[in-house]
Amino acid sequence: MASSEPIDKVLLDLNNPTFQADLFGLQKPERHAALDTLNKIRQLTWAQIYRDNGLKWEKIVSIRPPAGIDAIYSLRITQARRATAFRDGQYMRLLTVATDHDSTYGKK
Repeated sequence: MASSEPIDKVLLDLNNPTFQADLFGLQKPERHAALDTLNKIRQLTWAQIYRDNGLKWEKIVSIRPPAGIDAIYSLRITQARRATAFRDGQYMRLLTVATDHDSTYGKK
C-alpha cells in the first residue's frame, strides 16, 4: 500500500545529541511549544518552510558550516528560542536549541 503522504513534505531528523539535550532541557511549557512547532514543520513542504513568517527560516552567515554542509539556518522553535538546522535533501537536520537569540548566530 502506497503512503498517502506527499513526498515533498519536510522530514525531521531529531537525532543530534546536542539538539536532544537542548530540547529535553527546556521547561515544560517551552518544550511543548517546541514540539508543536516540530509537528507543524513535518506537515509543511520546503517551499512553505521558506515562506513561513512564523518560523523565520534564516541563513546564518556568521558561522562557517562544517564540511559537507552548504549552510546552517536558524528558525523560531518557540516564541523565545531559535533552533539551528541544515537541509539535507528532504530532511531538516536539527542541531541545537539556543539559550538566547544572539547565541544562535554565534555572537557573544
